[in-house]
Amino acid sequence: MAFFIIYIMEIIKYDRQAAFEYAKMWAFKRNPKFYNFDNIGGDCTNFASQCIYAGAGVMNFTPTFGWYYINLNDRAPAWTGVEYLYNFMVNNDGVGPFAEDAPLNKLEVGDVVQLGTATGDYYHSPVVVAVRNGKIYIAAHTYDAFMRPLSSYNFARARGIHILGVRK
Repeated sequence: MAFFIIYIMEIIKYDRQAAFEYAKMWAFKRNPKFYNFDNIGGDCTNFASQCIYAGAGVMNFTPTFGWYYINLNDRAPAWTGVEYLYNFMVNNDGVGPFAEDAPLNKLEVGDVVQLGTATGDYYHSPVVVAVRNGKIYIAAHTYDAFMRPLSSYNFARARGIHILGVRK
């Protein structure tokens, strides 16, 4: 006789205002609870993850393929890696935030834009802090910014990560 355990995960709304407030507070400084990666590859995806966490309140502690930060030496690749964050967010069917690949015109405050080269190598993860008259404004680390127009960046490709919700 086989027994199956069914886990029911509650889906909660992503708090876009909390993500915005976090971005506003920390765009030009560093939260001491998180390591600053500026001098070892850049802090942009670390900052994006912090903003997402502010809006989600839930991490996914799955080794290797999850999305979490405990300290510099105990974190998931998705917390700080551009491609890893994308892959986690759009493929996550477990605990934590989940998202879809979205065109830029579908993005909202608290979502993430990833900038890339013509060959499809993505290298930067700014957070959307406003959408006004069809223009996207972002916050970012490494090259610190808040309310910077996305159009002021030089990039060949951009993809959107539209956060749909959070599983608890």
